[in-house]
Amino acid sequence: ERRGAGCCLAWTLVVATMNTLVFLINLLLLFVIFTVVLLPTIVVVYFGFQCHSQVLHSSARYCKSILDDNSSSALIILGFVIMSPLIVVAMVTYCSLARRLRLFMCFQPFSRAVYKGVKWRWYEEGGLCGCAKGWYTQAKAWV
Repeated sequence: ERRGAGCCLAWTLVVATMNTLVFLINLLLLFVIFTVVLLPTIVVVYFGFQCHSQVLHSSARYCKSILDDNSSSALIILGFVIMSPLIVVAMVTYCSLARRLRLFMCFQPFSRAVYKGVKWRWYEEGGLCGCAKGWYTQAKAWV
């Protein structure tokens, strides 16, 4: 049966808050994985731009003794070249971790707020987001 207007609004806020929290957890996980995997690229490009005379031209000792303009340009080029495969590695890592943790199944449909007696998806599957029950081989992350 359908909920009343006030109760429906309250449950809609609960479901929206829960979905927003799950979205923020996914976003944080994505940010952490991409930062860790792309750290070599970030460091190489940073030092390349920092020591190049026409960009930042730092007065650090390693810029004067080790890196000249040619080696700084090589670092910049190397950083952008290794970025593409590392982005693929980061995305594969995130997707496999999200699928393993079943993070996309934590999103709840708004029909849970509209109708009474509709069980939460994580309750039906045996735990919070289905993590407590065994791994389903037929379950897809986008379902």
